[in-house]
Amino acid sequence: MPGTAPPTVPQGPPGPAGETAASGGSEFSPLLRQVREQGLLEHRTGWYAAGIAVNALALAAVTAAVFALGDSWWVLVWAVPLAVLWARTAFVGHDAGHAQIAGSRRANRVIGLVHGNLLLGMSHAWWNDKHNRHHANPNHVDKDPDVGVGVLVWTQRQAAGRHGAARWLTRNQARLFFPLLLLEGVALKVTSIRMLRSGGRDRLHRGDRAVEAVLLAAHWAGYASLLLAAMPLGRALAFALVHHALFGLHLGCSFAPNHKGMQMPDPGGEPWGHLRRQVLTSRNVRGGPVTDWLLGGLNHQIEHHLFPSMPRPHLKQARSLVRRHCEALGVPYTETGVLDSYRQALRHMHEVGAELRA
Repeated sequence: MPGTAPPTVPQGPPGPAGETAASGGSEFSPLLRQVREQGLLEHRTGWYAAGIAVNALALAAVTAAVFALGDSWWVLVWAVPLAVLWARTAFVGHDAGHAQIAGSRRANRVIGLVHGNLLLGMSHAWWNDKHNRHHANPNHVDKDPDVGVGVLVWTQRQAAGRHGAARWLTRNQARLFFPLLLLEGVALKVTSIRMLRSGGRDRLHRGDRAVEAVLLAAHWAGYASLLLAAMPLGRALAFALVHHALFGLHLGCSFAPNHKGMQMPDPGGEPWGHLRRQVLTSRNVRGGPVTDWLLGGLNHQIEHHLFPSMPRPHLKQARSLVRRHCEALGVPYTETGVLDSYRQALRHMHEVGAELRA
């Protein structure tokens, strides 16, 4: 999962140290001071410990239910809560990567490895590298891997370079977005393995690669063994497919509203300071405790991007401070409902492919 240590802004993963570096301008410094004075950057280790314990117990309960219903196709119903709990596991790994959980870099890394590699089969190092580059330069087409050319594209210039099947995909990417998310759960695993076999050699020491590889292998062996012990092979394959499809859909729906359709910095234009770089490219999603729970606190995306190391329960508390500060500066603070956030993201994807449809 993302970052193992407090990052630097603008070069490298964002975090407390980076916040100080970025505060050379006058816009961010007063806000950072207010947040620190209110103790919103202090760790909430007890809160996270309770959440991790509850999630572990819930995972154990669902696993027991899978064994109990393994002789029936009704067992597929349990793929739904298991997918939700896996997303909760991913959120814990995400927060550990941003050093939100513990004061020790080592402790956060261990939590990230357990929740990422062992429980989900996702490489902590790969996600760490990718996500921290996104945080350093959100929505920057040359620096943010989340808006690079892939299955989907995010600018009309990227769309113009598509050919063949990719061109057809870009023309229809808005309507294909949610179906494609059904493949994300498997794609995360495949990409993790590819990273360790190739790119990971440049980013990881041999010992770190070995730890990541062993934990990924343990995940695959454990997951397959549990399913095959609970049900026949055909049903196990069906369960795994449904489970991973729903997990990818849930995780994708948690990240999609945050930046898609927001401003994208001009690579050749005037560089933005930390506050504008994070606020203008991010979108908050309104909602109550249920929205916070389902989206893992990422619906407070503006606060999370300004203060990546801020513990999840403090993000909502920081919202009023950040909003007032942005209003005083005349910086647009974007916040919308859940459905409207998806509508805006899909509209942007549709507009990107407009010239190809013409």
